[in-house]
Amino acid sequence: MLVLGIAAAAASSCFYNLSIALQALQARDVHHDHGLRPSLLVRLVKNPHWLGATGIGLLGWPLELAALLLAPLTVVQPVLASGLLLLLYLGATRLGERPGPREYAAVAAILIGLTGVALAAPNRTTEHASGTALAISLGLIALVALAPYILRGRIGPASFIVVISAGCGYAWTGLISKLATDEVATGSILIAVAWLATLAASELVALLSEMSALQRRPATHVAPPMFTVQVLIPVLLAPFLFGESWGDTPLGGVVLGASIALSVAGTALVAASPAVAGVLESAAERDAKHPR
Repeated sequence: MLVLGIAAAAASSCFYNLSIALQALQARDVHHDHGLRPSLLVRLVKNPHWLGATGIGLLGWPLELAALLLAPLTVVQPVLASGLLLLLYLGATRLGERPGPREYAAVAAILIGLTGVALAAPNRTTEHASGTALAISLGLIALVALAPYILRGRIGPASFIVVISAGCGYAWTGLISKLATDEVATGSILIAVAWLATLAASELVALLSEMSALQRRPATHVAPPMFTVQVLIPVLLAPFLFGESWGDTPLGGVVLGASIALSVAGTALVAASPAVAGVLESAAERDAKHPR
């Protein structure tokens, strides 16, 4: 079951990362004045290419839910960071950007890290923390996700907090998806539906922040920190909110923690590689030559 969960999470990550690469092209076509405003999404929705890219990303969500039904959150979230390997592959095969020692080291770090996470994974549970703990945790995440809109007069779409806002919005999605799948596993379908109902708002906020950031920043500056926040927040909260105890894993959680750190560090290196940058930048150049 764990292996199937990892496979589902990896496939989900590939859809997510391909989507963000394609979405970046379309977001830059809309005037910067629409950053952090609903009008940005209104204009993007009218773009069939952007809708297609978003649809690719949506294909990843059912796979993420399936992964959470089969594996603990502590395992699923790091695997979701591995999809950037797809962009590395595209850069090497389509653009001739030959991977160097850094890229090979990054791939090795991801593979070793994910192997360690899988081998040292805590047991999957359906336990939840108290309502107070959940409310405080989710409330703080929501506050950061909404910060650019609360502080709109003081910061602009180019601010780094917009990238963090997107990551927190997607982290909310990961946590709520975990809560919903746990309720499904225990037969509480109506509660699961209630949790999933909150995803629409969090996804819209995260998507608006992501698209606003992509208007002003290169995708290689947006995706790595956004996915790091999206991955690390649920992983760090998993022991406290879902009873996924690291203390019961080898060396009291040392192996698991080191494996998570290794996989995330490898992902950051991949995101910064010339091959990944080449995929995104060459696409942007094609878009600039064919403006809409």
